[in-house]
Amino acid sequence: ATPSEMDLSDADRESIGSNNWVIHGRRTVTGYPIMANDPHRSVEAPSLRYWVHLVAPGWNVIGGGEPILPGVSIGHNEHGAWGLTVFGQDNEDLIVYETNPSNPLQYKYLGQWEDMTVVPDTIPVKGEAEVAVELKYTRHGPVLFEDPDNQVAYALRAAWLEYGSAPYLASLRMDQATTWEEFVEACSYSRLPSENMVWADRSGVIGYQAVGISPIRPNHSGLVPVPGDGRYEWDGYLPIDALPRVVNPAKGYFATANNYTLHAIPETYPHWEALHYTWGNQLRAARIEEVLSNGQHLSIVDNMQLQMDELSVAARSLIPLLRDIPRVDEQVSVARQKLLDWDFVLSRDSTEASLYVSWRRRLGEAVYKVVVPTEVQAYIGRVSTKRLIDWLVAPDGRFGADPIAARDAMLVDSLAVALEDLEKRFGTTDMTRWQYGSEQFKHATIRHPMSGAVNEDLRRQLDVGPLPRGGYGDTVHNTGGNDNQSSGASFMIITDTESWDNSVGLSSPGQSGDPDNPHYRDLFELWARDRYFPI
Repeated sequence: ATPSEMDLSDADRESIGSNNWVIHGRRTVTGYPIMANDPHRSVEAPSLRYWVHLVAPGWNVIGGGEPILPGVSIGHNEHGAWGLTVFGQDNEDLIVYETNPSNPLQYKYLGQWEDMTVVPDTIPVKGEAEVAVELKYTRHGPVLFEDPDNQVAYALRAAWLEYGSAPYLASLRMDQATTWEEFVEACSYSRLPSENMVWADRSGVIGYQAVGISPIRPNHSGLVPVPGDGRYEWDGYLPIDALPRVVNPAKGYFATANNYTLHAIPETYPHWEALHYTWGNQLRAARIEEVLSNGQHLSIVDNMQLQMDELSVAARSLIPLLRDIPRVDEQVSVARQKLLDWDFVLSRDSTEASLYVSWRRRLGEAVYKVVVPTEVQAYIGRVSTKRLIDWLVAPDGRFGADPIAARDAMLVDSLAVALEDLEKRFGTTDMTRWQYGSEQFKHATIRHPMSGAVNEDLRRQLDVGPLPRGGYGDTVHNTGGNDNQSSGASFMIITDTESWDNSVGLSSPGQSGDPDNPHYRDLFELWARDRYFPI
């Protein structure tokens, strides 16, 4: 597809996230802990993360980070290994002010008019004169919008504007930690971004520590805008060492995937109201827990297989609903049986995966129209997979007078439309040729930010791919972004604390940002084929 044809809409929003886990030595083949991490972000060219080995007095650390940020945010030193996933915190408030009718640069606070701070600036415009602007600030933060007709102004209060909130700066301390206690101390300096940090070391300790800056709101939730008149102030921040923490859990492992983690904390956690209300998709976490909870004598290869796991927990829940539906035509009946006989794995060479993903998309659209009122569809772009499963397993009155019959009709109709889509996509009715991992369906073409602004020859030089992929946004091997993978893990690491030289990783598309450099794209095929290199 050309850049103008790229799908820039919803792009599988549930896929944004990350996986990490630490496994205690009593569950590994060597008796030493293992740490694995695959952070999920946009898949980019040049590469989002950069592999580096830092050696200096007091330093011997290898791993990855974003090129502009100091230190190694994911990796290991001679003593331990660490990784991260997004924890998620509500550390912003939208503040609403009453402004002075006679002076819109003043806002009311504690019954008095206060002046905004005004900073003049200019914006250069190509081919035209500079545009003069005024940047305005209140005691809470920058003014985002003004409504002078109604004497209202809006500002953003953001915890990340506090001093010491430089992204990943605490990595410099983590890189030199030699024990779990030193790692937790380093984490106490980690204000941004908010993360689920995991640790595994050669002494046998594994641990989990959430990090980030959490405002304490004594009398409001942070879920809605609040008046800026002084009634809804923050009462400082929750100490980072008061955030959730686990060390050497009894189950022998700890995993996070942007999911709700507080249920895994041994004691009742007392500060949940200071954290946040939005958690990531539970499906990746469910599959990781399933594998690790049943795993014994786990090896590095086992962890490689788990990072690349493409079993769809959602498919395992949805497909059985097709089993007992009567009155389907022959082609739908064949497709239904293929799905019922399938192993739920979205491998690149699977034709059932093509059937399922196409059906799942059409099914989501159908359920969306039923459960999301028309008047709010402009604000709610999709329904989550978890909710989709809930509504289909137990359909309610929104599906009609006979919810079960209506649900069953929706399942069949969506499958019929999916078959039509696949016939058009592949140009054939032969289901055996509907291979999921292909340029016609799931693939990876990594597009350079300038790709849409250059000619075709230069675009080919900047872009990387395509190569076929498996998985999608709900699998542990996260390849989100609809047909072309635009998000997921472009960086992976698995560390063996028994022998660091057994540790492996991957990255994409390469180490260089120069398209003329051979290292601009030389890691892409390894990554696309799910092959690791020794780090």
